[in-house]
Formats: sequence, structure tokens, C-alpha cells
Amino acid sequence: MSILSKDKILINQKVNSKKEAIECAGQLLVQGNHVTPEYIEKMIEREEAVTTYLGNGVAIPHGTNDSKKWIRSTGISIVQIPDGVDFGNGNTAYLVIGIAAVGDEHLEILSNLAILFSEEENVKKMVQADSADELLALVEGGI
Repeated sequence: MSILSKDKILINQKVNSKKEAIECAGQLLVQGNHVTPEYIEKMIEREEAVTTYLGNGVAIPHGTNDSKKWIRSTGISIVQIPDGVDFGNGNTAYLVIGIAAVGDEHLEILSNLAILFSEEENVKKMVQADSADELLALVEGGI
């Protein structure tokens, strides 16, 4: 099972809050059988404690340290929000990347994503992608 596939990508979403954006990303992880529904609450709990906004229009919500028991396998989901969603402190997220990882696998995933999203141009291409296939190809190709 791939950690990211087009069935875990939502394009052109409109959400009213960061909570709703996190729920969308979490639901994709549930549908991909990476986590149980309880994990979504832990993603929201983490966001309330400390923002998962990374910069450059990207947020990477993930569970708290005590949420591991609800993770079945490592996976990533992507929610593209062209109009953006307020992530607090004047930060707007256009890409919300949900992560669930077994063991320490999240460290490598976060590192790879941080490199990918450090270039504003990469984020722009992903926000402008017209399909899940296109967005997936950008991520897999390292843009």
C-alpha cells in the first residue's frame, strides 16, 4: 500500500475552518485504512496545543504522541484549498497534509515534505494542480 495515492487527495476544496480542513485530511487517512476515526480527534488536539502550520501556505496536521494506538499503517493525505483556510496568527494554508506514521517513520516523511515545501514555487504548482493525478505526480517527482 502506497503512503500517498490519488484516493487520498482532495482537489479544489472549500472549508470554513482549520478544524474542518484537518477533519478532511484525517477522514482521507481513515478511508485509506491508515488510522481509526479516533486519530482525527488527536490531530485536532495537537493543533489546539501547537500549530502545525509549516509556512509557505502549508499545514501538516498529525496526531499527538499518545495517538499511536490508532495508527494502522503509515499514510499521507493532501487537501488542496485554493482559496486558503486561516490557520491562525495571520497564516493561510492552501495545502493541508495529513500524516499518520508507524514508529519513527514520520521523521523521514516530515523531512522530505519540509524540503519539498521549502520552495514557494513547488507549493504554487501544487495549489494550481487541476487533478489528483497531477498533484500526485508533482509530489512523487519531487516537483
